[in-house]
Amino acid sequence: MITISENAARKIKALIGERPGKVLRMKVVGGGCSGLQYKLDVDEPRPGDRTFERDGVSVVTDRKSYLYLHGTELDYSEALMESGFKLNNPNVKKSCGCGASFSV
Repeated sequence: MITISENAARKIKALIGERPGKVLRMKVVGGGCSGLQYKLDVDEPRPGDRTFERDGVSVVTDRKSYLYLHGTELDYSEALMESGFKLNNPNVKKSCGCGASFSV
């Protein structure tokens, strides 16, 4: 399961706006200094996707990425020095110094 915080749901709703059929796609791709990194895009659902919802917004992920994302909380925070989505993933064993990539 992937959980979506109230702040993340609010930000997703603002990003997607009134575009029917659009969702936020979470994906794990190869890259970065630790081997894997997250990718977020506004997209359309595809057959086989896992779908998670909160407050009228949907987040989807493909089956392969879900193996790495199971148990993750998607959050959003705004701060003076850094704003953006945060993925609190309990499966991460190691991440790089800048936090852009990880390994499991």
